[in-house]
Amino acid sequence: MKIDMHSHAFAESIAERAMASLKANIPPDFHTPYDGRLPSLVRELKSHGFDHAVLCQIATKPTQFKPILDWSRAIRDGQLGEDAARMILPLPSVHPADPNLEAHVREIAREGFKGIKLHPYYQGFVLDDPVPLDLFRMARDNGLFVEIHAGFDIGFPFEDVCGPRRTMRVVESVPGLRLMISHFGGWRAWDEADKVLIGAPVDLEISMSIGWCATALLRSMLLRHPADRLYFGSDWPWSEYDKTLPFLDSLDLPADRQAALMGGNAARFLGLP
Repeated sequence: MKIDMHSHAFAESIAERAMASLKANIPPDFHTPYDGRLPSLVRELKSHGFDHAVLCQIATKPTQFKPILDWSRAIRDGQLGEDAARMILPLPSVHPADPNLEAHVREIAREGFKGIKLHPYYQGFVLDDPVPLDLFRMARDNGLFVEIHAGFDIGFPFEDVCGPRRTMRVVESVPGLRLMISHFGGWRAWDEADKVLIGAPVDLEISMSIGWCATALLRSMLLRHPADRLYFGSDWPWSEYDKTLPFLDSLDLPADRQAALMGGNAARFLGLP
């Protein structure tokens, strides 16, 4: 099974506006040829042999909880096509400032979704502050995993709100939390991730490390982290499978480690048959 643990797409009604807004805040060399629409993601997944992709959504304000949940339901229930329903695993989102936070976390769990996505930069919080720690406990207690943005973000000043040390404090502060740490422990913070997270019992997906992290360090981290805690992620539409997959093959990882990375681990983590 081949699984992308980190992708994005937008509802048809907002895709053009959302992509334009995001591109306006990032350098041109970070731009993407993709339009950020769900059918485009499904098409790319099928053409590159993927069985599933986790769809990460971000509530940038509390009022976005309902439209994100409604769109997640529509994908799951086949309203946006059979291929999307079969292949896409939506993660709804909540905002830490939501006055109905606990009720909304429970609602996501009742709906049968497997987790939520949080992004400290876009949601305006520091990862290991008291309020998000309470949110992590709510997710854990409701059987949800949490996928987090980790490290810096190209669209924001490089201020540490979710670096590797903060991530490790979350792990230590919320025992039993199933935390999926994006960008191989911290985008543009890989030296720190190497010191703090590599070798620890934490789950790391590797989106946006290919082509950004020094190749020697990237390969070393892939070989030294527990093989059963590595996950392929693309951050689509911000990276291209045509580039990341051949690069990953060129690292010449052991076959069993690469198979686990490319989907075996994710299938187990997500409880897929």
